Amino acid sequence: MKKLSSPEFSRLREKTRLVLAGRDPADSYGFVNPPIVRGSTVVYPNMEDFMVRKARYTYGTQGNPTIDALLAALNTMEGGAGTVVCPSGLLACTLPMLAVLSSGDHLLVTDSVYRPTRIFCDKMLKRMGVEVTYYDPAIGAGIAGLFKPNTKAVWTEAPGSQTFEMQDIPAIVEAAHARDVLVLMDNTWATPLFFDSHKFGVDLSVQAGTKYYAGHSDVLIGTVSARTPELYKRLREAWETLGVIIAPEDAFLTLRGIRTMHIRLKEQMPAGIEMANWLAARPEVARVLHPALPSDPGHAIWKRDFTGASSLFAIELKPVPTKAVGAMLDGLSLFGMGASWGGYESLVLPFDCTAYRTATKPGFAGPTIRLHIGLEDLEDLKEDLDAGFARLRAAA
Repeated sequence: MKKLSSPEFSRLREKTRLVLAGRDPADSYGFVNPPIVRGSTVVYPNMEDFMVRKARYTYGTQGNPTIDALLAALNTMEGGAGTVVCPSGLLACTLPMLAVLSSGDHLLVTDSVYRPTRIFCDKMLKRMGVEVTYYDPAIGAGIAGLFKPNTKAVWTEAPGSQTFEMQDIPAIVEAAHARDVLVLMDNTWATPLFFDSHKFGVDLSVQAGTKYYAGHSDVLIGTVSARTPELYKRLREAWETLGVIIAPEDAFLTLRGIRTMHIRLKEQMPAGIEMANWLAARPEVARVLHPALPSDPGHAIWKRDFTGASSLFAIELKPVPTKAVGAMLDGLSLFGMGASWGGYESLVLPFDCTAYRTATKPGFAGPTIRLHIGLEDLEDLKEDLDAGFARLRAAA
């Protein structure tokens, strides 16, 4: 198998690059996949080399060949200046904040942020002396009105967690960069395949790789990509200083998942949209929260900036007692009830975000449910939900 030069590789199309990135059989004794390399200590041939750390790898916390193979694939997908990997999606959210914020700084955070990230802002950043202001995710260019002299960054997430509000990322980037304010984004829902965050000016882009990167519900991993070399240097310095590292097994499994990510998302996207439309027609459903639907308030932004959609969305039911929702969900046989998503399996969970939103009021009249559509046959999933709705009506 001929090794491609960088110019030859860059001319390849997306699916081909995902298959080839980060692997070189010549370095792996001819095997297709790079091996899992475990290790902490690196030994040097002599004192002179040790004193100047003359080695490709100097210690286990600085990476190894398996992790480097994953990073090569991630850099291909993200298109930034460099990427670091973390042992969870949450750490991937918090690491860039630690990399760019100091005591006395001000951070703007979308009100629809992933809740564990919000908890970090409310507890850890507050203790560090960082001021946090939550804003309406629909604010767009109006974000400029919230800037203070000490504002250092804006945290975005499009669409937002649980409620799926779209954000006008280009407008926020333009307003922020005019004031030398950084824009950070949790881009897990769309992935780089459906939203090229760096192309739109996002400075630090986060993926909970646990979801679509790994894709098989057996890995915890997160990634952060920097848009510029200067930002990558700051990010990498924070990563090294904090001693962040992932297990080589997790790097291997994530790299395996990336190979089929394009195919999985291309399959799950239409399945999610079809299911969303099917649910929108149900008499028990008040509304569907999915940016790819023309009826969604954020559809115009999604259509303008995004090239696709993942299969995660939410629904609001018409008012029913909590016990009726329990009867519906507890009897499902094909939808697991779990807090994650992005794998090959379908998931469902009830949620209520009204207690912790502070800049907006979601205003749901009925119960809310989040769904992730996996790779099962869609008709089987519909039948499972149809039976669930029958239980809901009987218990209401």
